[in-house]
Amino acid sequence: MRSLLCAAGAAGVLMSVAVTPAVADEPDKFTIGDSRITESSGLAASRAHPGVYWTHNDSDDGPYVYGVDAKTGRTVARITMRGIGDPRDVEAISVGPDGNIYVGDIGDNLGGKWDHVWIYRFPEPKELRDATVTAAQFDVKYADGPRDAEALMVHPKTGRVYIASKKQGGGGALYAGPERLSTSGTNVFRKVAPIDLWVTDGAFSPDGSRLVMRSYFGARIYRWQDGRPKDIGSVGVPIQQQGESVTFTPDGRTLMFGSEGNGSEVQPVGLSGEQLPESAAGDDAGGGKDSGKTGAGDDASLSPGVVKAGLVFVLATVVVVGLRRLFRRR
Repeated sequence: MRSLLCAAGAAGVLMSVAVTPAVADEPDKFTIGDSRITESSGLAASRAHPGVYWTHNDSDDGPYVYGVDAKTGRTVARITMRGIGDPRDVEAISVGPDGNIYVGDIGDNLGGKWDHVWIYRFPEPKELRDATVTAAQFDVKYADGPRDAEALMVHPKTGRVYIASKKQGGGGALYAGPERLSTSGTNVFRKVAPIDLWVTDGAFSPDGSRLVMRSYFGARIYRWQDGRPKDIGSVGVPIQQQGESVTFTPDGRTLMFGSEGNGSEVQPVGLSGEQLPESAAGDDAGGGKDSGKTGAGDDASLSPGVVKAGLVFVLATVVVVGLRRLFRRR
């Protein structure tokens, strides 16, 4: 009889596990294993190569951008930019809707003294391998004078480039570049909103409905509305050696936070509620072409959880019946 009870109990446990709703997979953290990457200062999820993140060193490295595989932490491509000057203080990276990678040589270790900074742009490689590419170089100035900055974001719908200056206490701000950058003259960036955060990086969600800004020890999410950010709350940031970078995963559900240092980790933080981009929030709410269906004919009735529960129930029934027959024979 004890065997029967144990079998029934085990079946109950297995059934409870089987029918538990599955949680959407959150990406794992990974460690950047390339010994050449000691000051990872920017991070951008590849559009062309799922699971690959583009990064770069801060300063004194050269015109290099690295593609890192999140599964292994290994560098799968090192891109050398030619046709540009000597990079001075590279701080940010972003992938635009035009298929180009944008690199922000926008830092100012003199506290906002340089009269201009630079943005570099080159097509995201179709193949992951070491390569040398010709990059466009854009001269950048701010309408209200020099600024120290570490965050550059390209809006995934409009392609407009934004820069966030690095200063807290009322001095930080978000700046918008011209509708299209030009290599033939100076590109003037104009203030569109104050940002009261010591910004070390930022990123737009893949659908362009959310903007994240991070500092060394915190981050905030903004709703992107009529070309301006609307603050909707803080986001937990993992404890890191020196928090420098952030990007959205391609599905928009998770933020990936990076840090400087040898063997630095990139750590995920999942989003929920109002902080989710509109495209991801729609998925959570059952949005999509099949939403609104109800009744016994729903596809959900044949979901993996339900199928597993049915199989476990059948298996448990067979075990119980077999044990009963065994006891009867005795």
